[in-house]
Amino acid sequence: MKQVVQNYKSGELAVLDVPVPGCKPGGVLVRSAYSLISTGTELMKVSEAGMSMLGKARSRPDQVAKVMQSVATNGVPATYRKVMGKLDSYTPLGYSLCGVVEQVGAGVDDVKVGDLVACAGNEHALHAELNWVPKNLYTPVPEGLAPRHAAFGTVGSIAMQGVRQGGPQLGAVALVIGLGLIGQLVVQLLSAAGVRVVGADPDPVRCELAESLGAAACGDPASAAVEAAVAELTGGHGVDQVYLAAGGGSNQPVELAARLCRDRGRVVDIGKCRLDLPWNAYYEKELDVRFSRSYGPGRYDPEYELEGRDYPIGYVRWTERRNLACFLDLAARGNVDVEPLISHVADFDDAVDTYQRLKDGDLKAVAVLFRYPAPTAEAEAETEAPSVAVPAVDVRRRPARPVKAPVRLAFVGAGNYATSMLLPHLAQRDGVTLSTVVTTTALSAANAKRKFGFDEATTDLDAVLGDDSIDAVFVVTRHSSHADLTRKALLAGKTVFVEKPLALSEDELAGVLAAVEESGNDRLQVGFNRRFSPLLQEARKRFGTRTGPAHLRYLVNAGRLQHGSWYLQQGTEGSRFAGEGGHFIDTASWLLGADPVSVYSVATSGNEDLQVVLRYPDGSTATISYVTTGPAAFPKETLDLVADGRALRLDDFVRASVYGPKKWISSRLPKARDKGQNAELAAFVKAVRTGGPMPVPLDSLVATTAATLAVQAGLAGGAPVTLARTR
Repeated sequence: MKQVVQNYKSGELAVLDVPVPGCKPGGVLVRSAYSLISTGTELMKVSEAGMSMLGKARSRPDQVAKVMQSVATNGVPATYRKVMGKLDSYTPLGYSLCGVVEQVGAGVDDVKVGDLVACAGNEHALHAELNWVPKNLYTPVPEGLAPRHAAFGTVGSIAMQGVRQGGPQLGAVALVIGLGLIGQLVVQLLSAAGVRVVGADPDPVRCELAESLGAAACGDPASAAVEAAVAELTGGHGVDQVYLAAGGGSNQPVELAARLCRDRGRVVDIGKCRLDLPWNAYYEKELDVRFSRSYGPGRYDPEYELEGRDYPIGYVRWTERRNLACFLDLAARGNVDVEPLISHVADFDDAVDTYQRLKDGDLKAVAVLFRYPAPTAEAEAETEAPSVAVPAVDVRRRPARPVKAPVRLAFVGAGNYATSMLLPHLAQRDGVTLSTVVTTTALSAANAKRKFGFDEATTDLDAVLGDDSIDAVFVVTRHSSHADLTRKALLAGKTVFVEKPLALSEDELAGVLAAVEESGNDRLQVGFNRRFSPLLQEARKRFGTRTGPAHLRYLVNAGRLQHGSWYLQQGTEGSRFAGEGGHFIDTASWLLGADPVSVYSVATSGNEDLQVVLRYPDGSTATISYVTTGPAAFPKETLDLVADGRALRLDDFVRASVYGPKKWISSRLPKARDKGQNAELAAFVKAVRTGGPMPVPLDSLVATTAATLAVQAGLAGGAPVTLARTR
């Protein structure tokens, strides 16, 4: 992509090809439509860059003071290298733009791809084709407001914050000194607030513009016209507020402010002008001098601007983001008109020439916009909605042979889930022999052998995979090892039961399927047990066959994890949803009788709460709300399915009901919730013993795994993820 940059040492301006910024969590990637040149702030920076080193030092005494402090601390050579290195680098320009959201980062739910937004910030709303903008530095553009007008949002916020600092009241009289871009906006905002405005600027064209936009009178500050207008409007008392929107090195603005302000009036500095306050004049009138800091509260606070931590509205009514939204609203309703301020619209490719013309004075302007080209077909292809492959495996299956003797099972892993939810159902099952348990530590293997009656306990996985007497292998280890262990067991010719998830990445999933194709062994089951729940099975039967599309809602109150849980090791074990989300996607797909074709996901900032929307071939949708912040007393899983004038409800595997021509409500289960593990294991053992089909088709297991992976891809890309079937 292209971006306007400047070398502060040499003054060089350039449009560089730079990498596209990544779409980080907590913000959006925005493709610029229009960006605004600040003819005050930016031109001052451009002009300073063209000065000699002495000129730069004279114009920025604050920076000189920092350099001298560094010399005292670090010495001359180190300070010289640091300063020269900083000066001889490209720096960005720009801080106000309007564009279209191209990607949405995790934690952002107030905009979507394709929305028009106004953006602020001298690090995020740059003159560039694409910008990553954090949440508190953008706001949606109201309907009907043109993008070129929305590009004024940031400078409008600066003017608005200055007006707020003045605290104008209906019927007040204000003096605006400096009728550049900010001054013109201040005039309009004051007029919209019921304030009569006098403007002061040496440029007669700007004075005429301000009068056309609502000022009662304007004139040259050196003439008597301004003083006469103030006297007429205030009865000789002086204005209630003075807004300093001028720049330069003259002290005339602050002296004029003191002369024309009433007793105990207010002076607000918005621009960057000389402020040698005449003490007697300000003291005798006891003038209230205030500064307006940029766009408003939140500016320069990294927790607000970068981390998205908003200030409570009850304590801080007008933050920089709320100022931005307010200005856009005023512009959309016609209370502020920025069109007359636009002196020139330049193509973005002509940025360097435009800056040079402004600097040389060839282009006289109040506001200049850069207009960006529409995305090319190549760019659109680069940013199209992401997809996750759903591989279709063409397997030359080896016929599965029935097992004559009892089914011999091996367990790889004997953690909490295996010992509490799987092994108790298998230990006493007829026709099953628990042959070998494999763990990474000797003691855990010995404990599992003693408790559940395994014939052997070992830490040697290869010995188990090479044992022809073992019919099936259970993989019940940590998530990061599932895919690799499953692949090895399939290649060894074993029937495999792997707890969810099957894989944590597309590459891992591809590796498992490559093992299936290589070995011809597709005897695989993933521990998606909900579909085997007797209560849910009965409810589905009572609901009956549907004809039209369905709407399914699944609320999962996952709760908080205890400190130290290995589930929190997301760098190696994946997110919580990656670990258990397949349960809920599989249940939805089983109830709807199809595999999803797309996934859209959004996350709540600061935690792992998710909303996942699955779309199915017949138009059915399933919404999974996965929350970790709910109360512990609330049911963990509730599900509603609506279609064809009927509704199915599941209440945490305790009670189910179906509403239709006939109403059915289950009796409350007398014992613990049955989420289907026992029936699932019975179906798996039967498939191993008889050589019959696996309980869940391989295509369904792959589709559910791909959809689970697509959730994370959707959070990163901010757009619906297509589940693309491949051959």
